[in-house]
Amino acid sequence: MAAKHKKKPKLPSGIAADNRKARHLYFIEEEYEAGIVLTGTEIKSLRGGEANIKDSYAEEKSGELWLVNAHIPEFSHGNRFNHQPRRPRKLLMHRREINRLAGAVQRGGMTLVPLRVYFNDKGRAKIMIGLGKGKKLHDKRETEKQRDWTRQKARLMKDHG
Repeated sequence: MAAKHKKKPKLPSGIAADNRKARHLYFIEEEYEAGIVLTGTEIKSLRGGEANIKDSYAEEKSGELWLVNAHIPEFSHGNRFNHQPRRPRKLLMHRREINRLAGAVQRGGMTLVPLRVYFNDKGRAKIMIGLGKGKKLHDKRETEKQRDWTRQKARLMKDHG
């Protein structure tokens, strides 16, 4: 009698943390996906969905990308080997991408903004990083006007169309 192989249960590929304010504060020109070097308790805490990347940013140090000021709370069932909530975390990207991003930050006055932390289909934690340029106050107002007009136009088309 042959043994049946059971498929592993598919891990949820949901979002662990989202930075909704990033698109309000920055013009996001390009998005990049990067891996994150995490410890075991950080992964378990991320799966709980209580991480916060609102005030964080990415920077290049000695040829490597680092995620700074991201808050991943301590795991509730962790022991003395629990992690520090705001420690810098290394980001994994190809060398060519890192060099391109570092050049854009130095030359163009751009910023590396984390947009969201999520789990991919394989259950690995990934981070979406945006290369952004800061918005001025009048830019934020213009974006809000455009959004309101689009919403109002959709209502009018729905009522009269």
